[in-house]
Amino acid sequence: MRRTALAALCIAAAATAGLTGCQPGQDTADSGTGVSSTSAASTASTASAGKKEPFAGLTGGEIADRATKATTGATSLRMKGGIPDDESSGIISLDVALNKKGECAGTIGMGGKGRVGLIKTGDLVYMKFDEEFLREQSDGESKSDTDAAVAMLAGKWTKTKATGADAKEFGNFCDLTKVLEGAEDTNSDATRGKTTTVDGTPAITLHEKDGKDRYTLYVATEGKPYLLRVDSTAGADQGSVTFSDFDEPVPARKPAGEILDLDALGG
Repeated sequence: MRRTALAALCIAAAATAGLTGCQPGQDTADSGTGVSSTSAASTASTASAGKKEPFAGLTGGEIADRATKATTGATSLRMKGGIPDDESSGIISLDVALNKKGECAGTIGMGGKGRVGLIKTGDLVYMKFDEEFLREQSDGESKSDTDAAVAMLAGKWTKTKATGADAKEFGNFCDLTKVLEGAEDTNSDATRGKTTTVDGTPAITLHEKDGKDRYTLYVATEGKPYLLRVDSTAGADQGSVTFSDFDEPVPARKPAGEILDLDALGG
């Protein structure tokens, strides 16, 4: 079975983040959830003004393939949204800028059970854990040990070598090349949908399916045909990720102030 553009990107991003994968289902994106509420008005206005149809003469699959090529060709981007996680039955929330140099900066929320600030620059990974995350990760530990870990680490920046076991789960996600690996060869059979906007950017919706899975893509109709957003649903589970800040510098800088050296503590 052919892997669609959305499936490739979604699965690649989820797998690299250590997740079990996206949970797609029936497409509900055209209801307007998460995109401009003026979609219908924008479509009507465009038609009445006699403007050129976006991607005139191209099939949905051809547009999707162009979007995949443009997106995977970016040197950097920002991913923001939520991806359902089978393992935790929760949502992995992402807001991370990353590039093909392996740098990143942002936050990752783990199934609604805490958040981690994340920066990778050079051969170091900086992480800032909140109390909820630390307590969740300390499941099975004694209360005294958990309290001690929270007192020492919560809300403070830490650092560790990118090659260390503690950093790999998060550090691997910082390499855009790895995140997008396998997404280029799509051969999409998407169908065209309505025109709309995503965060103010004109876009066209595309609908893809892969077996029982259903996806909606939002592709920029001005400038490069970047993939701006992907949506999927599976029963009660919903997943949506936006892509932005293409080819922009990633603000991956060493945090200011005191930083705890996890490698030294573990040594």
